[in-house]
Amino acid sequence: MEPVRRPAGYTPRRGTGLAGYERVLVRAGLGPVAGVDEAGRGACAGPLVVAAVTLDRLDGTRWEQIADSKSLTVNARQAAYQQITRSALAWHVVVIEPGDIDRFGLHVCNVAGMRLALAGLSVVPGYALTDGFAVPGIAVPALAMWKGDQVAVCVAAASIVAKVTRDRIMSDLHAEYPEYGFSRHKGYSTPGHMTALEAHGPSPVHRRSFVNVSSRLPSDEELLVEEAELAPVWACGPDGPIVELEHALAPASSEGRT
Repeated sequence: MEPVRRPAGYTPRRGTGLAGYERVLVRAGLGPVAGVDEAGRGACAGPLVVAAVTLDRLDGTRWEQIADSKSLTVNARQAAYQQITRSALAWHVVVIEPGDIDRFGLHVCNVAGMRLALAGLSVVPGYALTDGFAVPGIAVPALAMWKGDQVAVCVAAASIVAKVTRDRIMSDLHAEYPEYGFSRHKGYSTPGHMTALEAHGPSPVHRRSFVNVSSRLPSDEELLVEEAELAPVWACGPDGPIVELEHALAPASSEGRT
């Protein structure tokens, strides 16, 4: 089919719902469209989880229950997760552990995780929509969208998959370290979490590169952290040691569908 040509400044009209951007891209011959989002960027404990999701059959009401994960109740998010993982064209999840975040830096891990999540899709997308910021070096055309999980259904779907995956990981970590209350706050810096951190010190799953964690480290461990930060391990490009990081990281769970 001949691609539909649109003016350079064209944007989907109001009323098309969350799938408006994807429909325009598909009609322009750039489908399927993948969305990428993360969960846990602001937490001081637990992993960073990045998900990529490609949806099909964007017409009708098939994906109407998909919304930004933060706007959904726990039950609605779980139901949406089940629908996405059963019916999406493809999806893939990458889990980045706290030690890698400390070693390489949060932004470097986030960018590398988005690359790995896209690369792991079983269906190669024609276009990618990323939440928040551009991801250099990916193999397909892409657009960074401010609050992408609120305006594009594939990004919202990725936010749900990432959030549910991470919440389950944090609930498992709660069973291992119950004194921190991970099942309640999921590793974010709530007053209750900070009180527990002050009382018990950092656990092995706390991010020692975060100041509210490093300030509570024993003095000898704090010295080791400072020395590690000063030691140049690799010559880094503008986005950090991406090649080395990609070898270090591996997706903890993934599934795709063709």
